Amino acid sequence: MIRAAHPADLPAIAALHTRARATYYQGHIPEQAYLGDAELQRTREGWSRAIARDAAEGEVLCAEQDGELTGVAAFRTQDGETTLTQLHVDPVHWRRGTGAALHAACLDAWRRAGIRRVRLEVYEHNLRAQAFYATQGWLADPSAPRSGTHRTLWLQVGRVPDPSGE
Repeated sequence: MIRAAHPADLPAIAALHTRARATYYQGHIPEQAYLGDAELQRTREGWSRAIARDAAEGEVLCAEQDGELTGVAAFRTQDGETTLTQLHVDPVHWRRGTGAALHAACLDAWRRAGIRRVRLEVYEHNLRAQAFYATQGWLADPSAPRSGTHRTLWLQVGRVPDPSGE
């Protein structure tokens, strides 16, 4: 089930975010950068702000199975540009369709809002995520400079055909 996040979800979201990031940062950057106290506090604060954000500015979606949080996605529209800021699946739930379900829910929200183009940044060593985004239609922007250790990808959000033919 995909649903909107609630403030009570914050501890589970922050923990899931930390577990997911540890899988792709491990061995590439110092552990303190993703598991240190300051980073864990920054993670909680960032998710708290995202959950509290006005719906017109973005949304946080949770994937849940049998009452357990299995994935989370967040996007934000600022200055006319929409960014998929986070999409994490708990590593124990990889390859079960959670990421695809979250992505589809984001697409639905973007279409309802009339959003036509979305960007994201993906860690250059996170090849699993890059492959996932490629299957979802995201493309690298060769003209966009890298953002440090991240690649910029773009998605053209297509319209859902109107069943009435209009």
